[in-house]
Amino acid sequence: MDNNLPIPDDVASAAPSQNMLFDLGEPLATPEPALGGSTPRLRYADREQAEMRCCSLDELIAADHEVRQVWAYVAGLDLSDVLAKIKAVEGGAGASATDPRILFSLWLYATLRKVGSARELDRRCREDIAFQWLCGGVTLNYHTLADFRTEHGAVLDQLLTTSVAVLLEQELVTMERVAQDGMRVRANAGASSFRRGPRLQQFLEEAEQQVEALKKELEEDPAAGTRRQRAARRRAAEDREKRVRQALAQLPEVEAAKQAKDKDKARVSTTDAEARVMKMGDGGFRPAFNVLFATDTQTQVIVGVEVSSSGGDQGKLAPMVEQLEARYDEKPKEMLVDGGFAKKEDIETVGQSGTTVYAPVPTPKDPERDPHTPLQNDTPKVAEWRERMATPAAKEIYKERASTAECVNAQARNRGLQQFTVRGRAKAKAVVLWYVLAHNMLRIAALRAQREKAVAKAI
Repeated sequence: MDNNLPIPDDVASAAPSQNMLFDLGEPLATPEPALGGSTPRLRYADREQAEMRCCSLDELIAADHEVRQVWAYVAGLDLSDVLAKIKAVEGGAGASATDPRILFSLWLYATLRKVGSARELDRRCREDIAFQWLCGGVTLNYHTLADFRTEHGAVLDQLLTTSVAVLLEQELVTMERVAQDGMRVRANAGASSFRRGPRLQQFLEEAEQQVEALKKELEEDPAAGTRRQRAARRRAAEDREKRVRQALAQLPEVEAAKQAKDKDKARVSTTDAEARVMKMGDGGFRPAFNVLFATDTQTQVIVGVEVSSSGGDQGKLAPMVEQLEARYDEKPKEMLVDGGFAKKEDIETVGQSGTTVYAPVPTPKDPERDPHTPLQNDTPKVAEWRERMATPAAKEIYKERASTAECVNAQARNRGLQQFTVRGRAKAKAVVLWYVLAHNMLRIAALRAQREKAVAKAI
């Protein structure tokens, strides 16, 4: 066969040059001749060419990438309580469990990246190189991710206590002055899911009848429908019955919070029985939870957290101080709160325990009366609070509340804490704790970097 036969022009233009080892790709259009009259020689994209890249996941992540900081932080945590619950053990049957450090790191990094959905995190683990680096080749699904996020609330709460206790011991945090504030976070329930007592009772009867009907259908005709369909229908009916029972159980608490004439107007959600209709920041009313943070004003480290079903802040000051004492065996020297927390009983209780309260004094109904003058029925600590808030020093100290508590709230909002995707106060608190630990992780890194810089400068 003669290899020197001429090649037709149309074939020659489509085939790669015989002098080239690889095809440079086919241009979409013939380039315009350059000023010298010759056609420019270019390299064209060829996205269908198979390639082999020899590199590890670690080589694809920069040395100073934030995801490395997350992994280093998690590697230093004590996750023995999570490991103790794993049933898969050496020599035993069953598939191996996923290293909890991977799951913990994924949710911390997801929180920093404003990812609040298990399905979205599952997608990121398949498409985003930083999340793939954390997985390290371990395959996951959104069920595993979703369950891990909410089933270890007690462990997350203990990690908050332990991490702040270490900071207190190292004198990176002093808790001399703590600011407390609350923010309303939308619940995973619709306004139309709220029902009054008689309607809830009717729903319960209907749900019980449906469950019994499904049981009877299965007993009379085991072949009716597929097994999976029957199981799904039964689970849905039982879940509805359970949620209605939870709503009825919450009804007395809602009725107790109302005046006697309005008790019959009490309503509870059949979607999330612990959610309550609250006034939101935009002035509207929607189902929500009240998320409360206590923040060290000097370092912006969150030292206390609570999730409440009550939309009001009154009565939340004393329990937070008690929580801090239970966590760290010491109380803050000073507490900064806004006017919503200024309940006289709390101010007296907290003051008697040795904590000074800084909160604005409410405006009296009598415009001629000085609000900072103690009243005859004021207790000693309440009278001291009134007089204290009239001084320039107290007003200057109170300014720190906005720059700490409200700043922490804003950062949580910016990281996606706008609406819960879970139901129930316990699960909602578990989600909030992920935001708290992610926030504190960054603050701890910054505080230690500042100390190292100060030590190096001193040397």
